[in-house]
Amino acid sequence: MKTTELKAGFQSGKYAELLKDIYIDESVLEYQKERYVKAIESFEELFGVKDVEIYSAPGRSEIGGNHTDHQCGRVLAASINLDAIAIVAKKESGIVLKSEGYPMINVSLADLLPKKEEEGTSAGLIRGVAARLKEEGYEIGGFEAYVTSDVLNGAGMSSSAAFEVLIGNILSGLYNEGNISPVLIAQAGQYAENVFFGKPCGLMDQMASSVGNLIFIDFADVKNPVIKKVNVNFEDFNHSLCIVDTKGSHADLTDEYAAIPEEMKRVAAYFGKEILKQVDKNEFYTNIPEIRKVAGDRAVLRAMHWFEETDRVIDQVNALEEENFEEFKKLIKSSGDSSFKYLQNVYSVKNLSRQEMAVGLALSDVILKGKGVSRVHGGGFAGTIQAFVPNDIVDIYKKNMEDIFGEDACHVLKIRKYGGMKVL
Repeated sequence: MKTTELKAGFQSGKYAELLKDIYIDESVLEYQKERYVKAIESFEELFGVKDVEIYSAPGRSEIGGNHTDHQCGRVLAASINLDAIAIVAKKESGIVLKSEGYPMINVSLADLLPKKEEEGTSAGLIRGVAARLKEEGYEIGGFEAYVTSDVLNGAGMSSSAAFEVLIGNILSGLYNEGNISPVLIAQAGQYAENVFFGKPCGLMDQMASSVGNLIFIDFADVKNPVIKKVNVNFEDFNHSLCIVDTKGSHADLTDEYAAIPEEMKRVAAYFGKEILKQVDKNEFYTNIPEIRKVAGDRAVLRAMHWFEETDRVIDQVNALEEENFEEFKKLIKSSGDSSFKYLQNVYSVKNLSRQEMAVGLALSDVILKGKGVSRVHGGGFAGTIQAFVPNDIVDIYKKNMEDIFGEDACHVLKIRKYGGMKVL
């Protein structure tokens, strides 16, 4: 469809029901309409009036399973109603992509090997996703795109995973009739991030963005993860999902993140295994005195977190399916306590004067007074906290958090039922 026709459709309200279906929250629908119109206009300014398609990939919220995925554990995660969208036109060769606020990117598909100069860049992610999909036998080809995202960078909602899933869906839609599975698109995203971008992430972020909805994932077989939809709406329990960006600095934290899987693997190595999933939980606890000598105390504590957290996910799913929300909240609190005390990813030891997330968690306890719960969200160290807040005090909670951390620090989110998708 021509950009002019699409723009007129959004402006006239033709796609109002479509936007409501995707973004759920009626209060954001006018914003979304204007956002799509602006994205189409930006595409036209760059590339002209053309036949285009529109794609979307959501951010994610980790509900349970903090740092369990990279050891092939279990997670509970959800796609959210913040996303990256792309206005896309097919072209003969190469990828030309402009993200709002960033320089134009040009990626040749003639060479799909990792490049040192592309580590840590969006170009590396594009090349990596294309490389893996081609390796798996799918067609790849050129396109030009304008991308805009309201998935906050560095706020624990996985903006990079949303971008990877967006690229995978574009290549699936333009060249493979939309037939590439959400699981493979997620795996291609992780591959791109690990090998081309240079970040040793697990698979949860990409999977939650690609598959969509509230899902339980067991990564025991990482090539064929078990995925189960959990049919629960938090609003049925009169609670809202809030994410608070505590505005911590993410600079110089790569080694802090990397140390978590490295130390967990050090514990596994004591048993001659590669990852904790391969280690018997009872044997781990029996051998702690010797493991401490070999791997160190922090590695032991982080392994303790993993064993308890991956089991806790099962309890969380059961509590939700039994509609026992009070039990679910207790388990969320236990997850947060474990991350703080054992996983130790709430603040960086490099700068102990900066403990924004710890402040956010402490003040959440004071504000919520046991009626709601909060926990570290995502990778940790400098990012976001997650809270389940009773609806009758959401406005109070949001105001207090933003008085402390600044305007728009607290986001009241909805779980979206779609993962990566072609919008139109």
